Amino acid sequence: MDRHIDFEGVDNFRDFGGYPTVCGRGLKRGLLYRSAHHARASEADLTALKALGVSVVVDLRRTIERTREPSRRWAEFAAEVIENDLEGAEVDWAASLGASDLSARWFREDGIEFYRKAVHAPRYVELFARYFQALARAVGPVLVHCAAGKDRTGMICALTHHLAGVSHEDMIADYLLTNDPVRIARRVKGLTTYIAEHAGRAPDEAAVRVALSADVAYLEAAFAAMAATHGSIDGYVEEVLGVDAALRARILDRILG
Repeated sequence: MDRHIDFEGVDNFRDFGGYPTVCGRGLKRGLLYRSAHHARASEADLTALKALGVSVVVDLRRTIERTREPSRRWAEFAAEVIENDLEGAEVDWAASLGASDLSARWFREDGIEFYRKAVHAPRYVELFARYFQALARAVGPVLVHCAAGKDRTGMICALTHHLAGVSHEDMIADYLLTNDPVRIARRVKGLTTYIAEHAGRAPDEAAVRVALSADVAYLEAAFAAMAATHGSIDGYVEEVLGVDAALRARILDRILG
């Protein structure tokens, strides 16, 4: 089943529904979408996005990212937009590059540390909680994205799969679809240039490929942080994100077949 939907200027766009679930009902298709940012969306992309009928757009990017690369919207855009301007100790990724050695090891360790901290970072807690509230009430498809559609988006989609009863194996497989070799090859040059502009020097290709890739160790770090303080992923979802039994039931009624 091909989940990727090709766009001219929007990267890593795909449907993350359609998986079987433990209850047997399965996730619906055409209701849950994920992608990278929309700053470079073409007119054809905007027409295609409008045709999907998206009713909620969840932008997980920080204020500085949204300002640097503002989203393009389709004609007569009326979707609810979920974003926030909360800031804390989190360092802008682009700003952190100058102090790094730009090695493959640095990018991987940076990813693990980000996932470990993000699960309790106030801005992501607030965004994730609002996403699940919207998921329960939205009347059309929901689209969640960050900058690359890889880490923050990957985390929230994995939580959605867990909540819905998608198997761990399918959850991981979906998360790793970001590592499509064609996508990564297409983005190596652009990310190398971006990093060089912010760091004053360019990393080697192996390091850039690590920066572009999803890694199971990242999700494992997030899940371990959840379990360490809340006993389990379910404990985290309920105690931190406010998804109690009633809200969970409403979400499942909407996203399951």
